Amino acid sequence: MRSPSLSVAPLAAALASLLASPAFAQSVPATAAAASAADSAAERTPTDLDAVEVTRERIARPASPKFSEPLLETPQSVTVVPAELMQEQGVTTLRDALRNVPGISMQAGEGGVPAGDNLTLRGFSARTDLFVDGVRDFGGYTRDPFNIEQVEVVKGPASSHAGRGSTGGSINLASKTARMDQFTNATLSIGDDSLLRGTADFNTPLSDSAALRLNLMAHEGEVNGRDAVENRRWGVAPTIAFALGGDTELHLSLFHLEQDNVPDYGQPWVPASNNVLVESRDARAPVDRELYYGLLDRDYEKTGTDMATVELRHAFGDNVSLRNLTRWGESRRDSIITAPRFLDDDATTIRRTGKTRDSEDTILTNVTTLNAILHSGAVEHHLVAGLELAREESENRARTVGEEPLTDLFAPDFNDPYTDGIERDPVNDGDASADSIAAYVFDTIELSPMWELSGGLRWDRFEVEATGRDRNSGERETFGRTDNVVSGRAAVVFKPSDNTSLYAGYGTSFNPSAEGLSLNSGTADVEPEKSRTIEIGAKWSLFDDRLLLGSALFRTDKTNARVEDPSREEEGRFFVLDGEQRVDGFEVTVAGEITERLSVFGGYAYLDSEVLSSTDPAEVGNALGNTPRNSATLWSSYQLTDALEFGLGLQHVGSRYSNESNTRMAKSYTTYDMMIGYRINDAVRLRLNGYNLSDKDYVGTVGGGHYIPGAARTFMLSADLSF
Repeated sequence: MRSPSLSVAPLAAALASLLASPAFAQSVPATAAAASAADSAAERTPTDLDAVEVTRERIARPASPKFSEPLLETPQSVTVVPAELMQEQGVTTLRDALRNVPGISMQAGEGGVPAGDNLTLRGFSARTDLFVDGVRDFGGYTRDPFNIEQVEVVKGPASSHAGRGSTGGSINLASKTARMDQFTNATLSIGDDSLLRGTADFNTPLSDSAALRLNLMAHEGEVNGRDAVENRRWGVAPTIAFALGGDTELHLSLFHLEQDNVPDYGQPWVPASNNVLVESRDARAPVDRELYYGLLDRDYEKTGTDMATVELRHAFGDNVSLRNLTRWGESRRDSIITAPRFLDDDATTIRRTGKTRDSEDTILTNVTTLNAILHSGAVEHHLVAGLELAREESENRARTVGEEPLTDLFAPDFNDPYTDGIERDPVNDGDASADSIAAYVFDTIELSPMWELSGGLRWDRFEVEATGRDRNSGERETFGRTDNVVSGRAAVVFKPSDNTSLYAGYGTSFNPSAEGLSLNSGTADVEPEKSRTIEIGAKWSLFDDRLLLGSALFRTDKTNARVEDPSREEEGRFFVLDGEQRVDGFEVTVAGEITERLSVFGGYAYLDSEVLSSTDPAEVGNALGNTPRNSATLWSSYQLTDALEFGLGLQHVGSRYSNESNTRMAKSYTTYDMMIGYRINDAVRLRLNGYNLSDKDYVGTVGGGHYIPGAARTFMLSADLSF
């Protein structure tokens, strides 16, 4: 078994050596921008972070430079989850943070898709639509928020902004960066699920024109209500910023996250033809949620993620700025996870099918973005133009894993010895490389204080070469294809008042066959899927811009969905673009502060999904998989006194099917959370978080052959420290 290597260590050592050099600190000239930042540092508190989009103090804009307007004037549904909210809720994973966003539901990794942060956004898979600072991050792992300033969820087809994918939208994680004020924040947590967690955030100026920030995390814990499952991880993320003179800034950052977990693929759906559990056919198995079908003697999950980023920013006066970001990233996964399956239809015997993955994904990318404000007579233009270059590589080393020993559905023993062995299977190895280039331009035209027009185009060239086993001959072959696609957006915004905007927008997206760097004989000749959306909405900024309300009506059509070709069934799984899928929806969102003491964050989403056309007649008219019709989330906190604060929250997820066949349904559920915070003094605040207070037994994650129960009632006690 191969453990992830600590490839970040030499880079971190080199950075530490560089910072220790006296000549280094003296070589950076002071600038007016740095001095101004230092002067204003005293007015900021450690939690009032410059990049935060929605906090109790203000509503601004996403961190991405592709958004030139504040959220109020952005003609699209965008939800930003700020760091302050994540701290209040005691968030420890990206999945926890995304529970604040209606219209998102979690799914299990299956069908060649690795475990990790797999999710559905507005009815469509968003597994490859995760970004860090605007750079694609498609590795299969569980993301931890210890180095995240805010989570930005952009909804609706947005290939013009995000490139390939993004049918339902995209998710960007804005990283923490070095600043010119001095602070140290830390959080120590213990939980009744054997949780031990610590995070630390150090920021210090190094000179008049340089600052260093270091974020650290260590986490170990089980999952309440699930036997055997464990999560262990640690991370480190240093970043340093320099003012280079004039209006130029240089940001250097490293990121390392390593995990060693006991993974969980939950429990098996009961087959439709099972003659023993007749009342549970095509439903949850009638067992306690604690039962775990994996093998501690075999199952494991080791992942490692590294990133090294160089970002250069320069302002050409007040109206023009340039940003160039270069990143190398690597994501490694070595795992074997038991997927429990019924042995046959007339028994309760369970096969322990081993899902194995030994993979490495890398990316080297350079992104240049130009922002400019131009005037043409009485008309003002907010221009965004950019160029993206990327080289992505993926390698997956195949293995064979046995299914013994069998176990009983009602009495599995995760301590059973595993004797079948694990063997390399090089004939089924897969590797792929992709070269992509994209150019884009957006323009928001301010015709008058009441009217704005916006539009944008993006051209993508996506060239992939993949090697794998041919489905028919069994021989190893190399497959390749190149896609050139233009995506676009257009919208109009009407502002009847300074705090109100009404908008109508249209956008497109595309999903190439090799979207996840996987290509074979069944997909190599298939053109990209195309999607389009129409959205109309309204936004209101209230209470001196402390609260943002939003609402939207939308329709998303995937006009040529990829479906299996029944005429080539004997040859294997070949695909054609003969499907059509639709999601009609409505959503409302709220974020911010109602009074100085009362804050609120949440929303409701209604998704009416339907398979309009398919080569499988049984799917036509069905709902899309993992797409609940109703979902809602709400979190509210109240500052009762200067020392005492209360928070309450709920999450409702409607019933959803495991796939388009609509035979297996996970029932709807509602969970309730709480928080009690007490500030002892300026430096110490105690916080008690409770999750799933009613101890609801529910399906948290759906898969085709299995589901993963949600965690039982859990409590976590934390000490938030600020210096």
